[in-house]
Amino acid sequence: MDFKSDKFMYFLGALVVVFVVAQSVFFLVRAWKRGKALGLSTDALKKTVSSSALFTVAPALAILATVLTLSGALGMVLPWIRLTVIGAITYEVPAAEAAIEAFGSTAGLSQEVTDPTVFATIAWVMTLGSIMPLILVPFILKKIQKGLGKVAAKNGKWADVMSAAAFIGLISAFIGRAVAGSGDKVVIGDGAGVMSIAALLSSMLFMFILQKLADRFNLKWLQPFAMPFSMILAMVVVMILAQVLPHDIAVLEWRG
Repeated sequence: MDFKSDKFMYFLGALVVVFVVAQSVFFLVRAWKRGKALGLSTDALKKTVSSSALFTVAPALAILATVLTLSGALGMVLPWIRLTVIGAITYEVPAAEAAIEAFGSTAGLSQEVTDPTVFATIAWVMTLGSIMPLILVPFILKKIQKGLGKVAAKNGKWADVMSAAAFIGLISAFIGRAVAGSGDKVVIGDGAGVMSIAALLSSMLFMFILQKLADRFNLKWLQPFAMPFSMILAMVVVMILAQVLPHDIAVLEWRG
C-alpha cells in the first residue's frame, strides 16, 4: 500500500477529526447554555445554529477544492488532516511547493511525491507554519489591533487602503504565478501557459457574474458561495478545454 494512504495515516486523520468534532460540540453546548442563561428563546437559538451551519458550506467547498488540488501529489489523507484543523489554499500550496523545491525538484505539485523523506518534510512545513499564528495571535493581536485602531481613528481611509493593499498583494502573487510562473519544462502543467491563463480568467469571470447576481437579486446566500463556486467552475472549464483544444495549444506554456 502507498505510504501516503496507509492505515497509520488514516488513523491520524481519524484522531484529528474526532478532536475537532468534539471541540465543536463542546463549544456548541456551552454556547447554547449561555444563550439560555441570557434569556434567548429556543427558536432563536435553533435559527442561529442552522444559519451558522449553512454558512460553513461555502468555506467547506473551498477547502474541498484545496484537498483535491493537493491530493494528486500528496494523496488524500495528508491534505484532509491539514485542512480539517486550519489552513487554506493560499498557504498550503506554497508551503508544500517550497518544501519540494528545497530538495532540488522544480516539478512542484504537478508530480506525485514518492519519497517518504520529502513527504514528511512537506507535512512538517505545512503543519509548523500553521501553528505559528495560533501561538502569535494571543501575544501580538491586541498590539496590532491597537495600532490599526489608532490609524483608523486618525484616517479611516488609510486603514482601508492598508487592508486592501495586503489582500491585493496576496492575490497578485497567484496572478503572477499563472501569468509568468516558472517551472520544469518537462512537466506539463507546471508553469504558466494556456491552461493557467484559462483558469485565471474564467475564475475572475465567474466571480464577477456571481457577485453581480447576488447584488442584483439580493441573494445574500450566494455571497459566501461566490468564491468556492468560482474555483470549482474554473476547474471544470480547464478540464473541458484540455479535452476539446488541440493538444499543441492545450499544453502550450511559457516560462517566467
